[in-house]
Amino acid sequence: MGQKPKVENPTGLTKRVSPHGRIMALSMMKDEGPYVLEWVAHHLAVGFTDILVYTNDCSDGTDAMLQRLEALGLAWHRENRIPEGQRPQPSALNYGQEEPLVAESDWLLVFDADEFVSIKYGDGTLDDLIAATKAQGANGIVITWRIFGSGGVHHWSRDPVTEQYLYAAPPMWNKGWGVKTLFQFDPDHWKLGIHRPKIKNRWLDTEWPHTIKWLNGAGRPMEDYFKFRGWRSIVRTIGYDWVQMNHYAVKSIDSYAIRKFRGNVNFKKDKYNTDYWALQDRNEVRDDTMLRYHAERSRIFNALLLDPVLNRLHFAALDRAEARLADFKGTDDYAAFVDGLKAASAIPITQVEAKPPQARDKDKIAAMMSDVEKRVSGKRKEELAKPAADRVLAPVDMYVRDTVDMSAEPPTEWFTNREIELPGDPRLFTPVALLLMRDGKFGRNLARNLPRFLPQGARVAELGAGCGFLSGFLSRARPDLEITAQEAEAGRLAVLRRVWARNGIQAGARLRLVDRPVQGTLAAFLGAGRFDTLMIDDAIITPAALQAAAGDTPPRQVMLIGRLLADTFPDFSAWEALFATWGLSERLPLDPATALGFRRPPG
Repeated sequence: MGQKPKVENPTGLTKRVSPHGRIMALSMMKDEGPYVLEWVAHHLAVGFTDILVYTNDCSDGTDAMLQRLEALGLAWHRENRIPEGQRPQPSALNYGQEEPLVAESDWLLVFDADEFVSIKYGDGTLDDLIAATKAQGANGIVITWRIFGSGGVHHWSRDPVTEQYLYAAPPMWNKGWGVKTLFQFDPDHWKLGIHRPKIKNRWLDTEWPHTIKWLNGAGRPMEDYFKFRGWRSIVRTIGYDWVQMNHYAVKSIDSYAIRKFRGNVNFKKDKYNTDYWALQDRNEVRDDTMLRYHAERSRIFNALLLDPVLNRLHFAALDRAEARLADFKGTDDYAAFVDGLKAASAIPITQVEAKPPQARDKDKIAAMMSDVEKRVSGKRKEELAKPAADRVLAPVDMYVRDTVDMSAEPPTEWFTNREIELPGDPRLFTPVALLLMRDGKFGRNLARNLPRFLPQGARVAELGAGCGFLSGFLSRARPDLEITAQEAEAGRLAVLRRVWARNGIQAGARLRLVDRPVQGTLAAFLGAGRFDTLMIDDAIITPAALQAAAGDTPPRQVMLIGRLLADTFPDFSAWEALFATWGLSERLPLDPATALGFRRPPG
């Protein structure tokens, strides 16, 4: 398809050139007029050299804006003529598969109009991100959604989406882990998909799939199965350190009202209801990383408005949206609509359901997984046939590793575990921990066994007390103990105080709280406490540091739990050597996925 003649370009903007070749953004839109120029400006700032958008059934000038951008040489537009019985997205992808511009792409990302790429790596551009990906011998990166909510914004505003909405779901909220994939495109091998491309059938059972190496959003290798199936991250593959896909599915209440009555690109009936709002209006954590693009995005956006055609179309789209909103606000239905959304916003995140578009067929999934396993490199029949007794269950983190932002106060569901109420808050707890908490099994193995392992009147220290569950529980179960709970991370410490306050647990002579780091003063901490028992959930503490700090008065028993246990697994040799030096030769009968404990035998 020949390029159309360019018109005079008053914006001063030119096509970007990348050392990585043609980096293509492929999208599809319907009536996104108020947002088109920001979306384009942002992704030019991020570093796409080419932007191609398919549109269908537009009534607000979205298609005209994209046609004008093509005339200016800044983007490409194609009409999405949808065949009978097909949905718009698959239709656009079928056209894209045959589009010469797409075929000529070196790197390609398929994503939607309410999704904005946010790169944390390097200078925030695709050039740096792709260079880092290539440096690891990879040819793709799987970018996980970060769900952004309304942030409590009710009324319509013309301010940029990326600067209005700065509150998002916690990183470990697994119902928001859909992905989009930036990858090196080869039309002979790949068939385009909305979340990830699919290997064409004729290549599945060849050596070609072994040449694929994709990274996750934190720059770590993806698991091999993802070459063949999947559309979302899992606990083992989640990562946001390098890049994330900011998903602004709802925006403000008024924006949501406009979207609801506009329809959607996939013809989904009643998609924009209160259930969808509850799922997408997540505001638990502030995330303002998008603000790094403010200057460059604003420069490009303002330059686009220098073109009189784009300027007219952009403000006409805004005026039209605001007129439609004004009509709706004048009805009784608007008040009911707002009340419904506000009630949905009050639903705790642990009660939100993410319903699949159709019921899962377990037999079909099992058959698919079996087929995937046959194709995944490195899998051997003997490995898959190992007896259960030979499989080692690795410890699992209960707490989120990143710095915990507890500045917001979202609605939270509380769960009772061992008569201690705990908050179901994915800002702090991992998905596994939340499942255990919901079922009343959080910390169950230690809570069951610790009271009988601790001598009468024992002095106990928990280094890295997390939410304070274990220390709080022991203070009730064994009031004879002297317990010191130490936690210095601000987010976990805030939750600990909330948990203790809610459960009527008070610090005092027999339950002390140390809210400062002790790594640098460990000897003084241990000397002042003269502890019989140490429970260590702090991955910074090493055997050498603990041995030097304890000096000639080592504790009678030590347990490695939580983060330290997970980090040390499966090689405990350095800790076991220390325990042997201290004469802690008796291993405590604890679940090895929960704790590793040794004590000095009686006598």
